[in-house]
Amino acid sequence: MSEAQIKEDKTSASTTTPATVLEQASDTVEPYSAFSATKRQAITLLLSVAALVSPLTATIYLPLLPPLAAHFSTSIQAINLTITLYIIFQALAPLLLSTHSDTLGRRPIYLATFALYTIASLGLALNRSSYAALLILRAVQSLGASAVLSICYGTVADVSPSSSRGRILGPMMASSNLGTAIGPVLGGWITYSSGSVWWAFWGLVIFGAAMFALLVSFMPETARNVVGNGSISDRGWNRPLVELLTSRCGARQSTHHGDNRDAVSGQRELAGPTRKFHFASPFISVRMMFHPDTALILWIVGCFYALWYTVQASIPLTFRAEPYRFNELQIGLAYLPGALGVVLCMYLTGKAMDHNYRVLAARQRGSDYGAGNSNGTDTERATHQHQQNKDIPIDEFPIERARSRFTPPLLLLSLIATVGYGWALHTRAHAAVGLVLQFLMGFLATWILNMFNALLVDGFPEAPAAAATAGNLVRCGFSAGAVAALQPLTQKIGQGWFFTLVGILSGAAGLVATCVLNEKGMGWRRKRSERRKNRDEKGEWTGRDDGGGGGGDR
Repeated sequence: MSEAQIKEDKTSASTTTPATVLEQASDTVEPYSAFSATKRQAITLLLSVAALVSPLTATIYLPLLPPLAAHFSTSIQAINLTITLYIIFQALAPLLLSTHSDTLGRRPIYLATFALYTIASLGLALNRSSYAALLILRAVQSLGASAVLSICYGTVADVSPSSSRGRILGPMMASSNLGTAIGPVLGGWITYSSGSVWWAFWGLVIFGAAMFALLVSFMPETARNVVGNGSISDRGWNRPLVELLTSRCGARQSTHHGDNRDAVSGQRELAGPTRKFHFASPFISVRMMFHPDTALILWIVGCFYALWYTVQASIPLTFRAEPYRFNELQIGLAYLPGALGVVLCMYLTGKAMDHNYRVLAARQRGSDYGAGNSNGTDTERATHQHQQNKDIPIDEFPIERARSRFTPPLLLLSLIATVGYGWALHTRAHAAVGLVLQFLMGFLATWILNMFNALLVDGFPEAPAAAATAGNLVRCGFSAGAVAALQPLTQKIGQGWFFTLVGILSGAAGLVATCVLNEKGMGWRRKRSERRKNRDEKGEWTGRDDGGGGGGDR
């Protein structure tokens, strides 16, 4: 080796800095999401508002039941049929619509569902004479509203890796639970202040139209099967209006300055990806339920959603009776303590979710250069920092332990709070006791639902919307059954024993399910992933199963 080559190597080595190492590493690793931090914040805000639509629409309707029965000259039982129909379509809507967003894209399904929702709400606001029209329009309204949450879960999985998914899921899920809490208060207030139930429907029309306009203007396509990590621009018809106008203005300026190459590039960008208009089987979500890890997650999610729904449904039954004798306004205000617990939990769960992931990831890597370790050269520490920031492949990471960290004591606390709530109502304790317990149960239910809903999506990275749809089916089924059983069971065994039973099914059984998931969940996921890879290699994989492999794992 010549003296000049030796000098060149020494110069190259001396100019290698930690920044250079990080730059070289980042150049070789494609980021999970190409969306900027500002755009991800905008997506988080849009998802948080969109997630309100289904729970708000379901619960704002509850104070309207007596005046609607009087207006249509029918019984309360007949009006209750509209609630049953809403829940049925709440379960079916994601099955029929959300699963297609994995292949066709999120944005077209968002726009279609909100357009359908707004039209149905307008029909309800204008319908003054037909009970049959009320039933049909309420079902169509549910069809439009109820698919949104599952699509939102798919969007979260599109733009955020498992390590930082909590910062988006926290606000989104808290918003969804908040809609359940404030819906009755808002419906009662609108009806009381306006003297008419129709203004509640007009309010939903305004909400739906405003949300549709926001999505048209600002929501980008995020489906990874369509735009990858966001670095591929979609076709012009499916790009946000603001982005489309901005790009066209840029193209005109480039053409004006004679830069034809940029103009051609802009046209090629507008062409976007080629979609395969393949409609996935709606039974993908049903098949997902039969994996043992998914079944355990769905049990926890379904039980806690049903628990919170029965707490909400018990408020009018309890506080209208002796010795409380709340009026309609006071009953509406009785929903606020639970809503406060949900709001308090809003950002805490997201931050805790990401923190838990980082702690488990650090243990998983077992690096010599841990946090605060000052040993090693600057280059070694820089390389280690880059490795620490990389997301661990889901098949190699115990995501079950990360999501359920600190959950066992919270499940026990939920069991105690639920049993205590039931016996406080049974013994007619002071109203403050039940309201304080509602606050605690709202906080705990939101925490646990956020964690395990995230885990459900984590387990099916190839079909997150379909996984969220499976969760919606179970949540609706469990809540419909629990609410239907609430009145007859409380009359037969009392509120104390009813909520004791609910507490055992959610808290105690949830604790057992969590322990089993922590022990066997990762192994089940690996087997499912291996089967899928084997099918891909043999050319047998058609995308029709579940995004995660074959049937039940044994």
